[in-house]
Parts: sequence; C-alpha cells; structure tokens
Amino acid sequence: MGVDVGLPGRRAAPQSIYQVRSPVAPVEGHGRPLRLETTTNDVSAFKHYLKVEHRQGPATRALAPVRKTIYSLLDLREILLGCNRRYLEYLPSLDDFSAGIRALDRLTQTASRQRAQSQGPQFFQRVEQSLLAALQRSGFNIAGQRRADLRPLLTQCSPATLSRQFARLRQLGVIKRVTGTYRHYLTRAGRAAIAGGRRLTEQTIIPALARRICSQIANTEVVSD
Repeated sequence: MGVDVGLPGRRAAPQSIYQVRSPVAPVEGHGRPLRLETTTNDVSAFKHYLKVEHRQGPATRALAPVRKTIYSLLDLREILLGCNRRYLEYLPSLDDFSAGIRALDRLTQTASRQRAQSQGPQFFQRVEQSLLAALQRSGFNIAGQRRADLRPLLTQCSPATLSRQFARLRQLGVIKRVTGTYRHYLTRAGRAAIAGGRRLTEQTIIPALARRICSQIANTEVVSD
C-alpha cells in the first residue's frame, strides 16, 4: 500500500511497526522520497471488527485478527492507509539538519585555487571577524559590496589583501559575484554561517570567558586579602 509524499529533500529511515512484520518505508528515487509504502507478511498482526451472527439474539461486532483471504482486502487497505497517514504525520516532527551539515562542510573545507589553498572562514580571528561583520551590513545586502566599499571599514587590510579575501570567500561559497561587475553578495549559506558564527562568539564564548576571568580575579583578591 503506497501513497505519494510531498517532502522533497527530507530523507527518513525506514520505520517498523508490529515487530518488523509490517514495515513502513519511503521508496526513493534520485535521492528524494517518491512514495511511502507499507508491506506486511503477517496480516493477522492487524485486527478489525467483524459482524458475528449468533444462533440466538441479534448480531454483534467483535474484534478479531485479519484473515489472509481476498475478503479482507478492503479492511486491510484501510488499515495500511492508516499506517501511512500516521507515519506522514510523524515525519514533519523530525528536524532534518543534513542540508546545514553539507553547507557547513562546503564553507569550512580547505579549497585549492591556482596551486594555493584557501582556508574556511575563521570566525574567532579579529581581522576575520571585522571582515565578516562588514559583509553582513544591511546596506551591502541590498546593493552589494565592492572592495572600495570595504576599505573605510577595514583600514588594517590593504587593497591586495581585500582582493585575496574576496577571491577566497567567493571560492568557498560565502559570497557570489554579480556577472559583469565587481559587486558581490552573500550567499544564503554564507549569510547563515556568518550570523551563526557571530552569535556564537558574541553571545556564548565572549560572555563565558568574561565570567571566567572575573571569577579568577575575584578569587585572587580574596586570597591576597
């Protein structure tokens, strides 16, 4: 029993119901799930209500295992469709970070360009932090940025250094160049990586180090007294 699933890019591991006798698994094509199938080798694992005729008294309905006959196909179809529906309701609750992992690997890996290796963004270096913060400015995200636009913001970097940094970040996929111009824009992955790196640095690492240093200074003063 199968139904189509509209979940592009989401890959889920096959799940088993009723002790692997009736697995629910996505059938994939070209790396994307096409449909969801439920197969069973033991239909008696499912139960349904049957009409029971008594010799005396009115007929009643009782819960009984599904029998492996052609007459059970209609009930079995509804049962397996229910398995598919419940599994589809479960899939959206999963957090799929595979795309983020691939983007992070691509941004941080060492790339080679003209016999030279380019390292990924160094979020904790002072000069790199200033460069990434300048690239993240809202005005540059609207109109793009050139090397001349960053010169007033990065006085510690020479024009040649900025050119090399632009080439390195472009090769890593952090920025992209507008065709026929010298302007660059942040890519989606680059924008997300810079925002995440700055948030980690400014809201987690720096406050943690500041608290640690302050506690050490306070302990030193107490001991000296």
